[in-house]
Amino acid sequence: MSIDVEGKSLVELLDMLVPAPVPEPISMTPQTLGWVALAVVLVAAVGVLLLLFRRHQRSNAYRRAALADLQAANDNPAKVAEILRRTALVAYPRAQVAGLQGQEWINFLQQTAEKMPISPSASRLLLEGPYRISPSSQELSHMARVWIQTHKSEGGRR
Repeated sequence: MSIDVEGKSLVELLDMLVPAPVPEPISMTPQTLGWVALAVVLVAAVGVLLLLFRRHQRSNAYRRAALADLQAANDNPAKVAEILRRTALVAYPRAQVAGLQGQEWINFLQQTAEKMPISPSASRLLLEGPYRISPSSQELSHMARVWIQTHKSEGGRR
């Protein structure tokens, strides 16, 4: 088939052009089983990560509550001592914590926290705070905050 192009104007020539065929739409579904398997693995991994995050949040809820109580205690040694005792009872077995008093209690706090020396004045306030009217102590509150944030449980309920 021959087309006579001689003597035709440019507009007439353009009108003679045949439009290019429109390609078929490309499917967005994976073409191989490997992509489906990868998607399943990624969804499972995200699910496991969310589950671990939720479990971590639940297991540390007592820490957040103790820190909030500590903030409200206004450096009162009696309240700080009570908050530390309650926190330890949640984090460790009752039989291990409930009977501790005096220097044994101080030793327990030092052994269960990472690198937390307790000064003699904070020790005295911690031990005497529940039984005497003592002045506010930012040092004791700071020590309690550090212990709550860093203590490690060995077989507790965490």
